[in-house]
Amino acid sequence: MGSHRNGFTKESFILSVDVGTTSIRCHVYDKEAEIRGSCSTMVVPLYPEVGHVEMDPEAIWEGFITVVKGAVQDAGVHMRQIEALGISTQRATFTTWDRRTGIPFHNFISWQDQRAADLVKSWNRSCTMTAIQGVMKVLYFFTRQKRLLSASRLVFSPQHVTFRLVWALTHYKQVHQAATKGNCCFGTIDTWLLFKLTKGKVHATDYSNASSTGIFDAFQMCWSGFLSSMVSIPLSIFPKVENTSYDFGYTDPSIFGLPIPIMSVIADQQAAMFGECCFDVGDVKITMGTGTFMDINTGNTPHTSSAGLYPLVGWKIGSEVVYLAEGNAADTGTAIKWAQELELFSDVQETSDMAYSVSDSDGVCFVPSFNGLQAPLNDPKACASLMGLKPSTTKSHLIRAILESVAFRNKQLYDTTLRETHIPITKIRVDGGVSTNNFVMQLTADLFGRKVSRPHHYEMSCLGAAFVAGLGVGYWSSREELKKLQRADDAFLPKGVPNGSASSPSREYIPVIQSWEKALRRSMNWYKP
Repeated sequence: MGSHRNGFTKESFILSVDVGTTSIRCHVYDKEAEIRGSCSTMVVPLYPEVGHVEMDPEAIWEGFITVVKGAVQDAGVHMRQIEALGISTQRATFTTWDRRTGIPFHNFISWQDQRAADLVKSWNRSCTMTAIQGVMKVLYFFTRQKRLLSASRLVFSPQHVTFRLVWALTHYKQVHQAATKGNCCFGTIDTWLLFKLTKGKVHATDYSNASSTGIFDAFQMCWSGFLSSMVSIPLSIFPKVENTSYDFGYTDPSIFGLPIPIMSVIADQQAAMFGECCFDVGDVKITMGTGTFMDINTGNTPHTSSAGLYPLVGWKIGSEVVYLAEGNAADTGTAIKWAQELELFSDVQETSDMAYSVSDSDGVCFVPSFNGLQAPLNDPKACASLMGLKPSTTKSHLIRAILESVAFRNKQLYDTTLRETHIPITKIRVDGGVSTNNFVMQLTADLFGRKVSRPHHYEMSCLGAAFVAGLGVGYWSSREELKKLQRADDAFLPKGVPNGSASSPSREYIPVIQSWEKALRRSMNWYKP
């Protein structure tokens, strides 16, 4: 496919923006996938009440515009040299707005928000859910349809949009009234940005973002009418779902001075998977940022979970749909940031050396559950805790315990992935800000008993969105070309395994993990309904 504008006769670039939980970043990429210019700004979370986590939609919009202009300026190029824009966003953070005016009814309600946790718990325990699961089991027994097996194991999570949206429809009168009149737009961050960038012409999302809401049927590839009617969410509020690589239209010329084609919208973890070139079945990507997300490519079949791994659409490009199974831990970077705010260290780069400066954590265990525990434990009422403190405990012991907890959660997710998917793992690639920590990387390799690789560019969500947009306009010709653009990785091999092939995990850590699991159990169900 040719370029939208200049046929690539002059030097041209792909622009990509990643709207994360803590920052908004924009990179300008050239043909070699090198970053030619960058700009970032912080995202300031709002905590209006205990358990409520929000973001200001206007601040997100202004931040987006700022980083795009800043990155293009930093690259020393002109907007007319930008061939396409790709957008990667955090998932399941949503707002609602007036279809006619475009004014939001409320702040973005973050994926970390716990306001609907009690509602989720009561639904999961309800007679309705028990009845649905029972009926679906019977139907599956007779039909052997995977989607019915998946429905028989349906469990709601506070991280999904579903019950936070139910909460908004119940508590915000304006939202309920607008929905009743057909004037309400629902959207995750990508949808809101598309709406703003096109001056209200486009109300859309892509399959990767839609599948991350919890209200999307990954088997039928559409919004779930069954689920929506069950919890009284009107289908009229949802955006149209398009391919991940799709011509979403142009940015309004008044925003950047000329129209730029928006050629990809993709959820951040799926974008990181694409950026890591995890195109094959069995490829695993672990992103350690604010939270940890472990994704395995399951090919053209959605995964049916029993322990909290979630089936997601990785991407839909043309007629090809790639599915992922995902497990996550919510508090990875959060735990390290918390330790920094307590002044346990000043520069995050020190933490690896601090952990290595002591032979063990002196019996200290840290449970990283500021926002509950996810797969395979699935307890939103768990508390974060430090256990086993002694007069001899030093800052280094505390840091080691915190970093160990990150690797231990990685191990839990890895074991769950192996147990549930039965897919032979082909490669493991790790990215995200916390992946720069060598202690966490080495311990993860030791616990997995196999090689893990870290790319030199660790901001893979931006790169993934750029790759999808670039393929869409013919800037890059194929996925094979993308694989050739990958730089040499840092490889972490498990101790005593020269080539990093699979081996038994590090035995010295078995008693440490057992102690940590005991601390986990004691932290569970801490907060009562």
